[in-house]
Amino acid sequence: MHFSRRHAIGALLLGSLTLSACGGWRDSRVNPRNWFGSSEEAIVAPEEYVNPLIPIEEERTRIRVGRNDEDVDVPTEPITEIADLRIDRTTTGAIVVATGIAKRQGAYDAKLVPVETETGATLTYTFEVAYPEAATYKGNEATRTIRAAVNLTQQELRSVKTIRVEGATNARESRR
Repeated sequence: MHFSRRHAIGALLLGSLTLSACGGWRDSRVNPRNWFGSSEEAIVAPEEYVNPLIPIEEERTRIRVGRNDEDVDVPTEPITEIADLRIDRTTTGAIVVATGIAKRQGAYDAKLVPVETETGATLTYTFEVAYPEAATYKGNEATRTIRAAVNLTQQELRSVKTIRVEGATNARESRR
């Protein structure tokens, strides 16, 4: 079969129109990769003045240790830095995955704790960790990197426009 110049130009035109239509899918809200944008650095409100000589009452988490299953109070605190925030879409909603950098090695019991906000359009979490009582090395950043995640349903996400995760020195947020 022999194509004429007219057929070649028609095929080239049809191919270019098809490829140009693909760009709309990339930016479309139907595309699951555009559900939440990439995270960006956000401003953390400064804490009120705290006298460093007066001990601060710390939040405590109950965990079970030892053979007697004794409850022990373990202090938790916000992780030093939020390095990354990712929202992965699932069939039932989304998984919010935060990556943080602890101030020293050995941090454990990482969790995203919800923070009450005035508007329902923003979900705010504090990334909290516990540290061992014994002194540990600071180590390099790779050895202090920790991830925590929380699962959200479609009902919980219905009116949410922004998801924000806060640490001690910074915060990251992702918007729809």
